[in-house]
Amino acid sequence: MNSLIIVESPTKVKTIRKYLGPEYDVRASVGHVKDLPKNKLGIDPEKGFEPTYLVMDSKKKVIAELKKAASKVEQILLAPDPDREGEAIAWHIAEEIGKKKIVRRVLFNDLTRETILDAIAHPQDLDFNRYEAQQTRRILDRLVGYQISPVLWDKVKRGLSAGRVQSVAVRIICDREAEIRAFIPEEYWNLTALLEGSNPPPFEAKLIKIDGKKAKVGNAERSAEVIASLKGAPFVVSTVEKKEIKRQPPAPFTTSKLQQEASRWLHFSAKKTMSTAQRLYEGIELGAEGPVGLITYMRTDSVRIAAEALGEAREYIQRNYDPAFLPPKARVFKVAGAAQDAHEAIRPSSMAHPPQAIKPFLSPDQFRLYQLIWNRFLACQMNPAVLDQTTVDIAAANCLFRVQGSVMKFPGFTILYTEGKEDNGDENGFGKLLPEVRQGEALKLLELKPEQKFTQPPPRFSEASLIRELEEKGIGRPSTYATIMTTIQEREYVLLEKGKFIPTDLGILVTDLLVKNFPRILDVAFTAEMETELDRIEEGKTKRLDILNNFYLPFQEELRKAKANMTNIKREETPTDLVCEKCGKSMIIKWGKNGRFLACTNYPACKNTKNFRQDEKGEILPEEKTTDIPCPLCGKPMLARQGRFGKFLGCSGYPECKHTINLAPDGTPVAAPAEGTAPEAVCEKCGKPMVLKRGRYGAFLGCSGYPECKNIVKTSPSGSPVGQAAPQEISDVLCDKCGKPTAVKTGRFGKFLGCTGYPECRNIMKYKK
Repeated sequence: MNSLIIVESPTKVKTIRKYLGPEYDVRASVGHVKDLPKNKLGIDPEKGFEPTYLVMDSKKKVIAELKKAASKVEQILLAPDPDREGEAIAWHIAEEIGKKKIVRRVLFNDLTRETILDAIAHPQDLDFNRYEAQQTRRILDRLVGYQISPVLWDKVKRGLSAGRVQSVAVRIICDREAEIRAFIPEEYWNLTALLEGSNPPPFEAKLIKIDGKKAKVGNAERSAEVIASLKGAPFVVSTVEKKEIKRQPPAPFTTSKLQQEASRWLHFSAKKTMSTAQRLYEGIELGAEGPVGLITYMRTDSVRIAAEALGEAREYIQRNYDPAFLPPKARVFKVAGAAQDAHEAIRPSSMAHPPQAIKPFLSPDQFRLYQLIWNRFLACQMNPAVLDQTTVDIAAANCLFRVQGSVMKFPGFTILYTEGKEDNGDENGFGKLLPEVRQGEALKLLELKPEQKFTQPPPRFSEASLIRELEEKGIGRPSTYATIMTTIQEREYVLLEKGKFIPTDLGILVTDLLVKNFPRILDVAFTAEMETELDRIEEGKTKRLDILNNFYLPFQEELRKAKANMTNIKREETPTDLVCEKCGKSMIIKWGKNGRFLACTNYPACKNTKNFRQDEKGEILPEEKTTDIPCPLCGKPMLARQGRFGKFLGCSGYPECKHTINLAPDGTPVAAPAEGTAPEAVCEKCGKPMVLKRGRYGAFLGCSGYPECKNIVKTSPSGSPVGQAAPQEISDVLCDKCGKPTAVKTGRFGKFLGCTGYPECRNIMKYKK
């Protein structure tokens, strides 16, 4: 063999091997091979922020195998993904196995035969500037995360984390929540006239102006005044405007647009979108054709399309669609100024694999995402949609009413693709058919319909709208959006409920502390500027050390002040107007390891505590809600409560009655048999009956021989054993070691006899029918 090709993924290995001869040995690193140590900072600010990278324990065997393979070849071709992370992997592999070898870099924008062969025929040097940009990001993230997080552990609770980008994303969500809570709805009224002309059908027109100014009807009284002023007034068509509107196709997918559209159309999370796209890029087995990379590289902020791909798309449209859908020349989209343009837009790697033709080889998720990418790419090279729009203004007294209707004249690209939207609002009356009316025509008023409305607060962010917000503000890069979405949820700083992000109390608290003590780190503009600086490093326009020095000196000062001045939440007590129902003293809000709770000020004499919740105005409400479910033991109503392991029902008669009922994930009660009534179960250690009991973690089976036998078995909510073997089939053969009966058991090699005295006696014997 002459060359060793190293890629990231084992899936890529199969795809690439089929295009190459035996002179190439293709192997995978399976991701990163080196990282900063987990138990210390791993960066020395005194020595130019020198990072200490160690071979990961899980990759020592991989490195050993790659070294052995490298010793047999003349050159090493490093082919991890064509982005910053891929460049870092390439450099780390080269450091470990590339000594005394020719080491070159190859970049695969897609995994087609032509791209692979061309890249191998034209290898490049490793890109030091791109590696430096990745290192700078990694060092910045480590400095922020490893030095701010311990401050939060000390002031709030252990296990919390801060991140250079994730914390800013949480701040954006918290700021939106603050806007929502501060929002005061304002009343307004819509006035709609149902009108009929000389031609059917009747149609509705909305009031838009009064006395030539925008109509503002703020209450029912004003609405009644306007209606009274229109009584008996003639409704006359003042203008009829007809025009042709062209709707241009959207550009092909960038990473952020793919994540947004997959969220809206397919309800995919950003993480699911990227993992599915990764599989499509790396290669799917297409029967006799073998593994085929179906899309181009999926981490990109460019809308550029290769000339060859444009030609293929136009040929496909020409063969499969009416000539009216193909524009005279290929459509070229302008790349945004901030885009890196290192890669093409996300598109099918070849037009030889239409979605329906390869559907049998794809999982449902892979098919849906591939079809989305395919349709968007083809649509971007089609003619625009053409609509006929009609706008009719109707005058009545001092008021002006308007109705709009638009009808599709030529569908153009919309036969394949339309962009998803966050809401389902009316879009300029699209699809609304209007009767033929003429200027000066008198219309008959059938009805005036007033409708009370209230202004709405800004909406909470969905994954799609948050990614769009991050992209517009310059926070993060295409490769980081999915990780940000996942991390902020895993840290329990936000919840995703009904597709919308809601900050938790913990998220709001930590964000407030960080904004007060690290205003620069949490500043959206500063974070965006850091992303720009990383881009400048990759472009060779600035140096890593300059960026890190400019960042770290003021950061050290912020860190010193935060350690001394940050509010210690563990000791903070917030007074409330609530009174303890047990002793009559006032209640205060405290912070514990499981979040905020209400506690009596008479502690330790009174140890009353309770969970609580707050409405959108910040009013404290009891967490416990009375249900219509009676306690099966005492008959008192059950209360909906929140514990450290989730929601459950607890008896309102507590502490006299301590009965609880578990809740299923959908919130429905799960019936559990009363304590003491166990299903037929025998203790596997002593042979005595098992008894159903309830503990702090739910129901379990305990041996009736307690305390001599302390055997317990987990149960399902219904009381049946979980993880316990099926009822034993006792044989008539006695154990030849201890004399106890044996039971028929099944193992990996079939049935056998095992002693019922297990685990004291572990004897097994052959099973004979």
